[in-house]
Amino acid sequence: MDRRQLRSAFAVAAILAAGPAVAQEGPEVSFNVGVATDYVFRGVSQTDEDPQVFGGVDATAGQFYVGAWASNVDYGDGTDLEYDLYAGYTPTIGAVSLDFGVYFFGYVDAPTGADYDYVELQATASLPLGPATLGAGVYHAPDSYGGVDHSTYVEINGAYSPRDNISFSAALGRQTFDGPGDYTTWNIGVGYRLTETLGLDLRYHDTDRHRFGETYGSRVAASLTATF
Repeated sequence: MDRRQLRSAFAVAAILAAGPAVAQEGPEVSFNVGVATDYVFRGVSQTDEDPQVFGGVDATAGQFYVGAWASNVDYGDGTDLEYDLYAGYTPTIGAVSLDFGVYFFGYVDAPTGADYDYVELQATASLPLGPATLGAGVYHAPDSYGGVDHSTYVEINGAYSPRDNISFSAALGRQTFDGPGDYTTWNIGVGYRLTETLGLDLRYHDTDRHRFGETYGSRVAASLTATF
């Protein structure tokens, strides 16, 4: 899942927990559940700096996938839950792995007229370099969160796995909107596979717009994810 744009520490934890990939034919279904000290998305707390509980399901068939994921949120306006529905295609060109996907972000109990729900298109690429991986992605919402006409997020990232149960990773991203609110974000952290199904991630997040409020400030978040 990571999504959700391979977008977060949760994706790192889930990949580590899954262990080495094994090629199989036919559809495969996996589930993930977890907890975190904070739900941080693109550098910004989605739970008002409070803990998170999340879970999802993914189905893959060859190079195609579909999935759903949900988490508690707190925007201080009664919105309680975020749910994501997504689908995509993951071709390869030589050593480069690509991911073209579409995501729907929905919100439960959002205020009337808030217009939080939106669709985002993604295109990502990753290149393995021995024990390291380099990646980049572009995410575009034609009709973005809160009624913004459009928004775009661009990210570069990298990971290094000296052993099959540990991975150090970092990312640098730029979020832009049709209007005010643009910001840069970055994170760095470590993921550790505790068992074949359980992964731990510890990550530092920050943005360059602390003046936007406390949810944009620097923070360390830990997550524990089970995949099965």
